[in-house]
Amino acid sequence: MRICVFAGSRSGTRSPYLAAARELGQALARRGIGVVYGGGGAGLMGSVADAVLAARGEVIGVMPRGLFAAEAVHRGITRLIEVEGMHQRKALMGELASAFIALPGGMGTFEELFEAISWAQLSIHHKPVGLLDVAGYYRPLLSLVDHAVKEGFVPEAVGELITVEGDPEALVDRLAGRQRPG
Repeated sequence: MRICVFAGSRSGTRSPYLAAARELGQALARRGIGVVYGGGGAGLMGSVADAVLAARGEVIGVMPRGLFAAEAVHRGITRLIEVEGMHQRKALMGELASAFIALPGGMGTFEELFEAISWAQLSIHHKPVGLLDVAGYYRPLLSLVDHAVKEGFVPEAVGELITVEGDPEALVDRLAGRQRPG
């Protein structure tokens, strides 16, 4: 089993973000769950990868050719796959993973998260999607989703597609046991 992790290429301004990234990496490695991610070495994404690697776990990075400076690539990961562009990157990460987890991050993280949720809603995949809501980071986003449901733009069932936890261990346990049929 592998989980695709979406996370910031920055560490954020609060220490719980970095601690949660490390805890998530350790939790995944303890369970023998590999990580698929964007391939960067900095920020929360780099911290998750480092924690998994320190525990001798598998980390696969998927990065578009020429999009990022060579120094942005994590050089210690198990495998780096280079692809032509962002669309191919996201499709391959999804193909290689059994589930998705989003940690705090910026626009790229949001975009990847919403695409995973949209694809689940459309039954393009049947993989669980989790939010690691560290220090309430995703509360405003979840309020927006609730608002979209109330306003009739999003079906109520979309909430069933998203597993939200503040604790990395609990989130991994819930996602590992929540494989959707199909």
